[in-house]
Parts: sequence; structure tokens; C-alpha cells
Amino acid sequence: MSINGLFPIDKWDFKSASVLAGLPPGDLALLMADRQEQLYKKGETVFREGTYPAGIFFIVRGKIKKFKIDEQSREQIIYVANTGELIGYHAVLSEGRYPDSAAALEDSIIAFIARQNFTEALHQSVVLNQRLLKTLAHEFAVLANSLSLFSQKSVRERLALQLIVIREKYKESFQPGMLVEINLSREDLASLVGTARENVVRILSEFRQQGIVETKGRKIMVKDVARLIAIANYR
Repeated sequence: MSINGLFPIDKWDFKSASVLAGLPPGDLALLMADRQEQLYKKGETVFREGTYPAGIFFIVRGKIKKFKIDEQSREQIIYVANTGELIGYHAVLSEGRYPDSAAALEDSIIAFIARQNFTEALHQSVVLNQRLLKTLAHEFAVLANSLSLFSQKSVRERLALQLIVIREKYKESFQPGMLVEINLSREDLASLVGTARENVVRILSEFRQQGIVETKGRKIMVKDVARLIAIANYR
């Protein structure tokens, strides 16, 4: 089922894939000229919070979680980045350290783009500059919505909303009527929702009994996204 017209996904989902889409060929060639592709196995770290960036990363294929570690050594996932997206550019733009960490949620191929290539492309391309500014503004709005989500919504509402957002990430060759398989551990889902694993397991069990989702091992298939949207109570 499509959520177009039912749920404002852009209010809750970072998207940097549009930054490179349709970029002038010369600008894209400069940015990607010396890229180095590498396979990151599931769980492998791409970059760590607090380290200095040597460049940025383009996800050729796969999914990457961006997260922070709190004082109790608990992981809080901020965002799940998908194929075609850029990550790590905030630290380069701010000339500071990485504000968060990134690790592969599944086996992923990621291209490293050196800082020099990125900054040269920025200096040359007005289009790239404009798109990055637009993307940063959108990310700020999404973060503001996320803060209100954690302060005002119950765990049940937050889980429903995150399942809606993550379902969009796992759509591949989607056809109407197809069930989308969300392949995410309960620990990662709990980290994304901001609760204990036990709460996620309990509420997923309730959703399963109500016919809203199916589960198969760690995989979650949303059967009734409209009911999730109602539960999320996002307005």
C-alpha cells in the first residue's frame, strides 16, 4: 500500500539522495573522480563520533545507521540512510569532528569521497551548494519533529511511526499489494524508537495479534499501514 496522501513522510525522513540526482555531469564527475568503493559488512563501523573527517561517504548499495552513544553507553539511532544517500558531510562543512557514528545495518558498498574532491565540487557547482543547503534545512525540520515525537508521544505511537518510516526504506521493486520486509533487529528498532527492547517485542506482539504486522524471525512485514498511521497519531 502506498502512503501518498495518507502520511507526510517528508516530515519524518531525512533524504540526501536528491543531492546528486541530475547534478550537472561535470560537477558529478569532479565529485566522484577519485572515489574508493569498499564493502562494509553488517555491523562494521563507517566512522566514529568525535573523529576528524577525511571526506564524505556515498552509499552505493545498502543501509547505514547513524547513532550516538549516551553516558550510560546506550545507543540511540538518529537516522537510517539508504542507497544513493550521502553521509558524513556535516562534519566536513562545519570543519569539525563527526557529531555521530555510522555503521552498516546490512552488507553495504560505500564510496569514500575525499574532502578535497568534495570541497572542489562545492566551489564549482552552484547546484550542489543549493541542494546541500536545502537538504540541511530539511534535516533541521526533521530533527525538530523528532524531538517533539520523543517528548509528546507514547512508545506505542513512536513505534508505529518508525515502522511507517522504515517501511519506506525497505521498499525494493515495490508493487501494489506487496508486503515490504523490514530486516531490522529488535535492538536496533528499540534504539530507533528510544525505548527498551522488551517494550518493542511486547508492542510488536500486540500488532501481530491485531493483524497489523507479520513477523518472521527478525523480519517485520507491515500488513496494514493505514492502522499504523492511525496509531502514530502524528498530527
